[in-house]
Amino acid sequence: MSKNKLAKFAEMEHYPHVFQAGSIATATEPHPMRGAWHTFFGNHNPIVLELGCGRGEYTVGLARLFPDKNFIGVDIKGARMWTGATESLREGLPNVAFLRTHIEFIQRFFAPGEVSEIWLTFSDPQMKKATKRLTSTYFLARYREFLQPSGLIHLKTDSQFLFTYTRCMVQENGLPMPICTDDLYATLPGTADDVMRRILSIQTYYEQQWMQRGIAIKYLQFRLPAEGALHEPDVEIELDDYRSYNRHKRSSLTTSR
Repeated sequence: MSKNKLAKFAEMEHYPHVFQAGSIATATEPHPMRGAWHTFFGNHNPIVLELGCGRGEYTVGLARLFPDKNFIGVDIKGARMWTGATESLREGLPNVAFLRTHIEFIQRFFAPGEVSEIWLTFSDPQMKKATKRLTSTYFLARYREFLQPSGLIHLKTDSQFLFTYTRCMVQENGLPMPICTDDLYATLPGTADDVMRRILSIQTYYEQQWMQRGIAIKYLQFRLPAEGALHEPDVEIELDDYRSYNRHKRSSLTTSR
């Protein structure tokens, strides 16, 4: 680990709005913040998560747009998280927090009904193993443990594979899907809702790089009911034919389930 990363980790230890979970992987009890986030924020405003937040551009950007909501960016890579954590601290944004942990353990940090929305921004498509995809039924079952009934999940992605997989998963389970587009910025100008335009126009660092490469940005949102069996879609999906930034070399396979 570089000295720069160590310095960022050490600096964040003193940030009042950053929570670093440490050995949560071996813990047997819920994290102390579970059910206590409204106490930390000092209000009962809705809580919105960004899972896999990276540099936290969406967490911070949404917090600026919606001071009447609380936003928590979640990621395991603290060196990236430092950017958004530092920016929000310097701006004095009272409705921002960051949580450093593995998303596999996310249900240990939030009580039933504590979260109203989830954002998944440019998640790794995990084309080789369905259970690692953040929109798989494996993760949806975890989200159900803390998401409000029919809570909203947003997916914004460069990956045609992840977009197609998620759309098939939503359709397989009959989940409400208010918005679904495979070319966001081609359809965004015609969106009637000005608030939604402002939300979706927030662009992450990597998103800008993909757009410069001519890759269309996809977006869909769906609601997750609190009950009902969830089934994985039995479909073969063509793999992405390019390498995304900081992701491993693509498999030689042409389809995946």
